[in-house]
Amino acid sequence: MKAIWTGAIGFGLVNIPIKLFSAIEESDLSLDMLDGKDHAHIRFKRVNENTGKEVPYANIVKAYDLDGNYVVLDDEDFEKAMPEKTKTIEINSFSKQDEINSLYYENPYYVEPAKGGERAYKLFYTALEKSGKVGLGSFVMRSKEKLCLVKPSEGVLVVQRIRFQQEIRDKSDLKIPESEPKAAELKMALSLIDQLTEKFDISAWKDSYSENLMSLIKAKAKGSKVKAPTLKVVHSKTEDLMAQLQASLDTKRRKAS
Repeated sequence: MKAIWTGAIGFGLVNIPIKLFSAIEESDLSLDMLDGKDHAHIRFKRVNENTGKEVPYANIVKAYDLDGNYVVLDDEDFEKAMPEKTKTIEINSFSKQDEINSLYYENPYYVEPAKGGERAYKLFYTALEKSGKVGLGSFVMRSKEKLCLVKPSEGVLVVQRIRFQQEIRDKSDLKIPESEPKAAELKMALSLIDQLTEKFDISAWKDSYSENLMSLIKAKAKGSKVKAPTLKVVHSKTEDLMAQLQASLDTKRRKAS
């Protein structure tokens, strides 16, 4: 794996040199874009709008339009804006992880100690694990400030990017029903939840869509005709909630027997 960020975690007066590695990889298939006529690849080019000529990536700069005039920025300018956050994840506070709404969660990164940071890394990991807390801080990645939490996970520190509050949309415009459910319906819904409750096991969940899509691709490559499967009715056709819940419970019992 290639480190995508190097710097340090600041914990009080303790400075832990680290490297960040992406903890995730996409499971979907990589599809190319082709011309439907001759299957030639579609290429996207960076073109100068004045000359129409392609611009080499090395010649492209970032700039901000300030009152009609562009101010060009380079890598040093981004670091000068907030040098401490371009190189350090400063832990400013600690909280219980279950106090943080999962709506705020973004990308996770594995944390590896850089040379000289091994002892401090292990100390911080153990302290977080025993306290049951996560550290909260922020840092700059790719010229943008990122809010994050640092947590222990199966022997490794993980930096979990989280969104700022202003990035979460206001939900007040949503039309949410205010009426309370009927007692009998609620009781049966709880029974269904209990019946379907089991210990969480992420390995039981697979990206079956990508697998099925690959099977379809291989079949088409051989010239086979692929028949679309008939969609199954997910719920009972009746609009009676009690009948739907009862049918769901009965289905689960039949599968278990």
